[in-house]
Amino acid sequence: MIITAGTKLGRYEIRSQIGAGGMGEVYRARDLEIGRDVAVKVLPKRFSADKDRLQRFQQEACAAGALNHPNILSIYDVGKHDGSPYVVSELLEGETLRNRIAGTPLAQRRAIDYALQIARGLAAAHEKGIIHRDLKPDNIFITNDGRLKILDFGLAKLTHLDGDQAQTDIPTRRIDTDPGVVMGTVGYMSPEQVKGRVVDQCSDIFAFGAILYEMLSGRRAFHGESAAETMSAILKEDPPDLSDTNKTVSPALERLVNHCLEKNPEARFHSARDLGFALEALSGSASGTVAPSSASQPRTWNRERLIWMGTTALLGLIALGAVLIPFVRQPNVDLQTVRFNVTLPAKSSFFWDVETHNLALSPDGRRLAFIATKDGKRLLWLNSFDELSPQPIDGTDGAYSPFWSPDSRYVAFFADGSLKKLDVVGLSVQTICSLSGAIETVGSWGSAGVIVFSDQFNDHGPNAAVSPEASSSAIYRVSANGGVATVLTKSARFKTHWVHFLPDGKRYLFYGRAQSPSESGIYSASLDAPDGTLVLQTAITRLEYAPPGYLLYAREGSLLAQPFDEKNLRVAGEPINLLNHLPFFDKTGWAEFSVAGSTVLAYAKVISSNRLVWLDRTGRELSEVAVLNGNYEVRLSPDDQEVAYSVIDERMGSADIWLQDLSHNTRTRFAAGPTDDANSVWSPDGKRLAYFSCCEAPSTLHIKELNDPGKGQTPLPAGFNSPWDWSHDGKFILYSENPPNTNRDIWVLPLDGEQKPYPLLQGAFNEIYAQFSPDGQWVAYLSNETGNDELYVARFDNPRDRTRVSTAGASQPRWAKDGKELFYLAADNGLMAVPVRTGSKLELGQAVFLFKIDANADNAYDVNAKGDRFLVITTEQTVRSTPFTVILNWTADLRR
Repeated sequence: MIITAGTKLGRYEIRSQIGAGGMGEVYRARDLEIGRDVAVKVLPKRFSADKDRLQRFQQEACAAGALNHPNILSIYDVGKHDGSPYVVSELLEGETLRNRIAGTPLAQRRAIDYALQIARGLAAAHEKGIIHRDLKPDNIFITNDGRLKILDFGLAKLTHLDGDQAQTDIPTRRIDTDPGVVMGTVGYMSPEQVKGRVVDQCSDIFAFGAILYEMLSGRRAFHGESAAETMSAILKEDPPDLSDTNKTVSPALERLVNHCLEKNPEARFHSARDLGFALEALSGSASGTVAPSSASQPRTWNRERLIWMGTTALLGLIALGAVLIPFVRQPNVDLQTVRFNVTLPAKSSFFWDVETHNLALSPDGRRLAFIATKDGKRLLWLNSFDELSPQPIDGTDGAYSPFWSPDSRYVAFFADGSLKKLDVVGLSVQTICSLSGAIETVGSWGSAGVIVFSDQFNDHGPNAAVSPEASSSAIYRVSANGGVATVLTKSARFKTHWVHFLPDGKRYLFYGRAQSPSESGIYSASLDAPDGTLVLQTAITRLEYAPPGYLLYAREGSLLAQPFDEKNLRVAGEPINLLNHLPFFDKTGWAEFSVAGSTVLAYAKVISSNRLVWLDRTGRELSEVAVLNGNYEVRLSPDDQEVAYSVIDERMGSADIWLQDLSHNTRTRFAAGPTDDANSVWSPDGKRLAYFSCCEAPSTLHIKELNDPGKGQTPLPAGFNSPWDWSHDGKFILYSENPPNTNRDIWVLPLDGEQKPYPLLQGAFNEIYAQFSPDGQWVAYLSNETGNDELYVARFDNPRDRTRVSTAGASQPRWAKDGKELFYLAADNGLMAVPVRTGSKLELGQAVFLFKIDANADNAYDVNAKGDRFLVITTEQTVRSTPFTVILNWTADLRR
């Protein structure tokens, strides 16, 4: 039965039917709540009684919903309509791979690009324990922008990540398949599927090989007159040699396809990640989508694997030779791009921050500087490509936004309220200047010995109710030898972002965000004429110039290179797409990439995942609650039954608040849309949340019932008024005010009477992270009046009556719910517990170290009511191992 246009399935209004098949009917629909078009797949009512078909349909929704990867169809929601289940997914525009092939071979370069995207999607699924088992060209969709999406996990089998063949509950029910039952599509099934045996990820690799064979030859690898003949060919025959059907296929690529199509699973690639790695090593033309790191598992070092490792090692040596030899141009040589990864040691993680830039290549292309954390300390790290192992640098605690001197002798960076520089030969650190109030800075070092930097992002968002004068920002200049930083330019026209010197050391580029989008874009200026001239109108973006002749910038997750006339300061021609699916934040233009001339390009591959885990007071892990992408806060409900957290939605490029029921391990989206929603604070009865919504709509504090489908109430005018805490009697909310000309202050919002807010703590310094004591008489908070953030406790009714708690840095205070302890993170991310007695007087005991927390999150932990367990965000180890890719001769791809 076809559902007519206009029918509503919950919040989704059907617009038209766009397809039908054995597993259901697919409709275009409109999400009326957030205003976007979606696809709705409905299992017809006549099939609802078919237990097996219904089970497969439910499994498809559960399996695909557990994944979050740019090469896998994104699942948004599930529900029922008139007794028929449906699943809501992103709406794709394009065609299937089956239609794209249409019996005609694809160009080798195009086939490899598609194959890489498929391999990366499979790698993400396999790392979640999900096997597709029905991979075929019909289940691979090519969007209009060239991105591949794997569809239909209706036959997916879930296995444990350790390789055990037992099945996994999703999340609480078991999906079983009887032994001996053949599942899959004839022509793409592996031999073990044909025999009805238990399968693993090697079965998907066989299907992958059949698909790649078909892309390169234009015909199926196994195709008989009947299904029985096709299955017999899969078991007993090899497909015709690719070189016989397509003379342009390279021998190495043909060997890769044959390796995938081995009859014996043990003889194939052992993971989709290894397969993608081999394709990258072959092609040198990857699209930029990067597979997540594979989960830890035993590896078999067979002959083929060692061959691939040897090939990669040889390419690495070639790459190093290209770096170590001064950049001598050799005409008439067809240079190829070469890629290799930079790995981090165990228990270290790259510092992701969408308001700073933490990855920088030296101008000579020999070193990579970046910011990473290890053992709770954030440091500057150096990786010299002739040493192949990055090293943390002592004396760089708290560093961010590194950038190089033109001669590659020094790395400048910001830390402790100062601009500093590191001599990379002697590894000594010197202070260049004080920042004098500039925050969240990025800078650039010119060849004339001048450094410029911008105090970007110290604003109220593009739609906040502030004047242009109040939202202006400055670019500063200072001698690289040290001195006092002076304002180079401060304009009411626009906010300044992402400054970058041109080679002459006098002119520079920056991003200017104006009130009007037509006036926003990349500007040129000079030390003598700093006002700025528009070079390229574009949405907000990081930018770098690569001499001679390319301007690099990001656009919606793609890294673009556009020819640039350095002499006349103008772009020429059309931008060329270098990389796709680069992690990107559209509110600040942030993307992690760096370029050294026309020779070396480096970029960060993925936004690290986080694990949400329960730890006891010794730091011992008790259980895992969730694995989340880009998670940066955790707040327990008053009864410890639910947790609120914010997660980056890569499809929307924004943060959403989710609620997870800890008893049933189910979660629901609480606040979503194009805005960034975060900083959740529970009401004492657990029925409401206060939170902060930023940037796309007027930024302000919201108060919302748990079952409210909207955005809730906005009791305050627009501004950066993020909530800190809700008093236990329900009468007050502490929140942050960020006046345009001062630092952050702590204000109080009364929730009864006139609800007139008033300041609690304000002055010349930052006062943040305010937390009510359970009896409501005291407020714990942080202040940077000593130069570092330190923890204080003040009386709520008389904040001048206060006591300093920490002595060597502090962050993220939390009260025990019985009021007998106060927790905070020390400067090294050590969790400290301070015995407390409150009442008319405050009595503090000696701080006791509990354990270290390994996370870069604003609200990295919370404590349960008994004070014996902590819900903690910790970085996923598998993601930290290979955060960067380095490309040598990156401009070779531009000439093709």
